[in-house]
Amino acid sequence: MTAPRALFFYGTLRYLPLLEVVVGRVPSTRHAWLQGYGTRAIEGQAHPTIKPSLSARSEGLLIEGLSEEEIARIAYYEGVDDYVLHTELVETSDGALEAGIYVATDHQVIGGDWSFHDWVRNYGAVMVEAAREAMAVKGILSDAEFDAAYNMMVSRAQARLRARAEPAPAKIRGPLGRKDTEILAERHPYTQYFKVVEQDLRFPRFAGGMSEPVTRSAFVGGDAVTLLPYDPVRDRVLLIEQFRFGPHVRHDPRPWLLEPIAGRIDLGETPQDTARREAQEEARLDIGELHEIARYYPSPGTLAEFLISFVGLAELPDASAVIAGAEAEAEDIKGHLVDFDRLMALISTGEAANAPLILSAQWLAVNRGRLRGSP
Repeated sequence: MTAPRALFFYGTLRYLPLLEVVVGRVPSTRHAWLQGYGTRAIEGQAHPTIKPSLSARSEGLLIEGLSEEEIARIAYYEGVDDYVLHTELVETSDGALEAGIYVATDHQVIGGDWSFHDWVRNYGAVMVEAAREAMAVKGILSDAEFDAAYNMMVSRAQARLRARAEPAPAKIRGPLGRKDTEILAERHPYTQYFKVVEQDLRFPRFAGGMSEPVTRSAFVGGDAVTLLPYDPVRDRVLLIEQFRFGPHVRHDPRPWLLEPIAGRIDLGETPQDTARREAQEEARLDIGELHEIARYYPSPGTLAEFLISFVGLAELPDASAVIAGAEAEAEDIKGHLVDFDRLMALISTGEAANAPLILSAQWLAVNRGRLRGSP
C-alpha cells in the first residue's frame, strides 16, 4: 500500500516536539478532525487508538506535503507499537479530504477515553527523549530488533530525565559537573535490548587544565529497583534464586545467584510502584511498608545503571516461597525463606554474592530492632 502524502494524527504525534524528532523537521500542520470516531486508550499503554462511535469526534493534526523519507520515518516509528495504516476522510475548515491514519491492530485491548493533555503532562518529555534514540537507530536495527529494544529505550530515557532532575549533593565533591567535560566523539557499538555507549572525551583535572583525550565505554540499561522482603514477626527474609548471564560469561561454576527482588522502572512508575509490582511478578507477594535504603551506582566505572534499594515489610509464612517470574521475560525464579542469622551467614560465606543483597542485609542488621519494635 502506498502511503498517502497527507497524514492525520489523533494521538501522541499531535505533540509537536515529538513530531519534530520523528519527522526530522518541524512540519506545517493544521487542525483536523475525524467525525464518528473516538480517541480511546489502549490498556497497559500510554498511546491511544481510534474506534467508531457515532456521536464522537476525534481531534487531531493534519500534515501534508511530506517526502517519501519523512513518511518512512513515521511508518518506522508507528510500527513499534503495532500500528497499521488506514485511509479515511478527515474534516478540515476547508472541507473533507482523504488522509492516512495509523490505527492499533485488533489484538489490542481498548479502554476508555484518552486525554492528549494528560499524556503530554505525564509522558511527553520522556517520549521525546526516547524518540531521539529510536530514530537514531533507523536503518541499523531490524523491525523485530527495534520492537524488542523500544521499551528499554523508554527506560533509558526516563533514567536520563531522572538524572537531570534529581538533586546532586556536593558537600565534599567539588564544583565540576557533566557540562565541564568535552565530548569529542560518540559511538554506539551495540544497541539492542541493552546499549553500549563509547565516547572520546576530555575532562578537567583537579590540578587544572584538561586531560588528554581518552576513550571510555559504558553499558547502559535503565534505572532499577531492588527489594528485600522482611517479616519482622518471623524474623526472616525472602530471597530469590535465578540464572544470571553475567556470572555465566565469567565462567562462575554456579551462575544461579541469591538476590533480592529486582526490576527496571517502567514508564510512569515511581520506584515504590516498581517494588510492589516486581514483588508480585517475582514472588507473588504483597508488600506493606517500604523503607528506602539508598540510591546508588553499583559499578560506576563501566555501568550507567542506577539502583534504588528497599526493604519491604511482608508476611512470610512457610508457604510464601514459590516458583514465579514473568513468562514473557523468560524468568524462572525460585523463592527461599531465610532466617536473619542465616542471611548474615550467607554473606559471610560468600554464597550471597550480590551487591544489592549485601547492602540490604547490612541495612537490615542496623535497623532490625526498630522494625521489630525494639528500642
